[in-house]
Amino acid sequence: MAEARRRYALVGTGNRGTKMWGRDLLAGWSDFVELVAICETNPLRGERARAIMGSTAPIYADFDHLLAEAKPDLVIVCTPDYTHDDIIVKALDFGCDVIAEKPMTTTPEKIRRIMEAEKRSGRKVDVSFNYRFAPTSAKIKELLSAGAIGTVTSVDFHWYLDTRHGADYFRRWHAYRKNSGSLFVHKSTHHFDLLNWYLDTEPEAVSAFGELRNYGKAGPFRWVRCKTCPYKAECNYYFDLASDPFLDALYEEPSQHDGYFRDACVYREDIDIPDTMTATIRYRNQVTASYSVSTYMPIEGHFIAFNGTMGRLELRQYEDQPWETPPSDEILLIRNFGGGVEHIFVPHQPGGHYGGDDRMRNMIFKPGMEDALKQRADSRAGAMSVLCGVAAMESVRAGRMVRIGDLMPELAG
Repeated sequence: MAEARRRYALVGTGNRGTKMWGRDLLAGWSDFVELVAICETNPLRGERARAIMGSTAPIYADFDHLLAEAKPDLVIVCTPDYTHDDIIVKALDFGCDVIAEKPMTTTPEKIRRIMEAEKRSGRKVDVSFNYRFAPTSAKIKELLSAGAIGTVTSVDFHWYLDTRHGADYFRRWHAYRKNSGSLFVHKSTHHFDLLNWYLDTEPEAVSAFGELRNYGKAGPFRWVRCKTCPYKAECNYYFDLASDPFLDALYEEPSQHDGYFRDACVYREDIDIPDTMTATIRYRNQVTASYSVSTYMPIEGHFIAFNGTMGRLELRQYEDQPWETPPSDEILLIRNFGGGVEHIFVPHQPGGHYGGDDRMRNMIFKPGMEDALKQRADSRAGAMSVLCGVAAMESVRAGRMVRIGDLMPELAG
């Protein structure tokens, strides 16, 4: 007998919710899931998102009402980061499992609420760390686990966001620390989780620097939003929302209901998160990692290198750049003591994150999937990546190293 489909509710209908967990999930995994309700406080956005998904599920403005009436067994949370904990806790206490978009939440107190609710409810939280499922990430994990470079002792990890992707965080709600915890939490949670997973350990202490060098007050002029801006002809970051029919449908007219502009000025003076960030992380297994992220580069992608007692493993992954690159990633395995170099090519796969999104949905929804690489991320993985980002921002503020155990002693052992 076929297993019953999961009855899920989608909370939040922004870009990620509408596409990844709405339209695409229903298109490819309808044998395993059924969308029974949508929660969205902006009525017009909710209606337009539902149409894009091709769904007839009822739309609720109130999450408590949704739970009582629709009775889902799974809730997928795609709202702004600072709201995750309330939704997750209510869902768990109602008896639902939860999938949370990253980051799981933004503060130690919110982490504690979620983990306590998970424990008392007996339900499960998954965090959508899709980079774990990308084919190249999986290959690196296999090589490290097999001891290809001996014992890993240090890591160099640098992430580059281009002027399209990086700037977008400063147009949106992410630009305020109260909403996102900063990009050390919102964006770097992906990267910190990759490090934790690659190294099969957890962070112990973080020392970091962060500055606002390009956006916010650093800008040459400012306005409220791009659409009405008198500087649009001279601004390198002018964004024409109407040129993207999907985003225009979800945000332009719906802004009349909530006042949220999808094309807010990247030079707003009240932006309070860094755009240029570096950190040094020490792990429980004595590995140290040097990490950075820049948000205004002419390229998109990352560089990572693992240094070990028997060699070095490195990758330069290009995601967007002004020149042609092969449709595959090249991992270099360089061995000590004259062992030479091995070029390992991993072809790109179709779909988001080079196939990582699809592989993650398969792992979560298809029964009987083997998780040999431990790619599925639980609430502890979500917590440790958030705590790494929180520690980084606290280090920036305080000018000192911050221990994870000082933030959440119960997770330090």
